Amino acid sequence: MAVMRDRPYTQFNFLVDVGTGDPDGLDGGFERVTGLESWVDTIEYRNGNSKENSPIKLTGLNRVSDVTLERGQIGSLSLYQWFNDIRNGNQNSLRTVTIALQNEDHTEIAMTWRLLRARIIKYSAPDLNAKGNDVAIEEIVIGYERLEIE
Repeated sequence: MAVMRDRPYTQFNFLVDVGTGDPDGLDGGFERVTGLESWVDTIEYRNGNSKENSPIKLTGLNRVSDVTLERGQIGSLSLYQWFNDIRNGNQNSLRTVTIALQNEDHTEIAMTWRLLRARIIKYSAPDLNAKGNDVAIEEIVIGYERLEIE
């Protein structure tokens, strides 16, 4: 449930549960989450005998954008195995992914986003560079059907 306060929350205290039920597990240690968006299409319609020379707007389909999750490579194969289940056609592999924003002292969940009927639609291995000293970041893109906010 969303928690109101006068000051905005900071963006760096969040948990991700990729549908396993364990946001504190290794799969939940993500560095970045982007693309949490939902919108409703509008349809313009005008009757031919309408007195107004402008269309009315009707509510269309609800749409959501894909969400990108990035984390440091930790040697875990669980995300790849989920991706492999999806690409092999396992319809039981759809999950509910939960992203929870915490307050600064990690004692309370300020807001939660739920991605319903989610699946990995893209897996990207980290870039490797022998001259660099950056963390190896792997990336997954989640496609889902509905966004709910609590």
